[in-house]
Amino acid sequence: MLDAALAQLVQHGYDSLSIDVVAERSGVHRTTVYRRWRDVGGLLADVLAEASVDAWRPPDTGSLEGDLIAINHEVHAALTADPVTVALIAASFRSAQAADALRSFWAGRYDRCAEIVRRAVERREIPAGTDARRLLIAATAPLYHELVLMREAGDARGAERVARSAATAARAGAFTDR
Repeated sequence: MLDAALAQLVQHGYDSLSIDVVAERSGVHRTTVYRRWRDVGGLLADVLAEASVDAWRPPDTGSLEGDLIAINHEVHAALTADPVTVALIAASFRSAQAADALRSFWAGRYDRCAEIVRRAVERREIPAGTDARRLLIAATAPLYHELVLMREAGDARGAERVARSAATAARAGAFTDR
């Protein structure tokens, strides 16, 4: 049922998503879907919760800059080649439950990515006390701005430039409270 909801969302958008459509697409009776989810928001929240329980780990290239570039390549691919990511972000603006689930999804991703910053501190690439979340947001937010908000094409080189800039700022201590 979650796969059916996600497919409907990606193919036809949030406004086409309903419990009845999900039931039809998944081949179950609508009462089965209603028993589990009372509304589309709850259904989308579970789609996002399921996406959060994956085995994804942040890359380990041996350097902060390399790790941030690798992350940005993944973000770029997710926003340009995978319609699921953008569809779920868009749906979060229409459903409070989906928005909460998306925040939880991103919190989990940032928690996992803190490993990148920990390794960089251990390698003495960046100062101890570097705020991982602030650094990761600085490295990735421009991609979301360009690709999701501005709906521009963007390219991999831009993703690399942003990652390099964030790494340079981190080395200078921009993400510490000192």
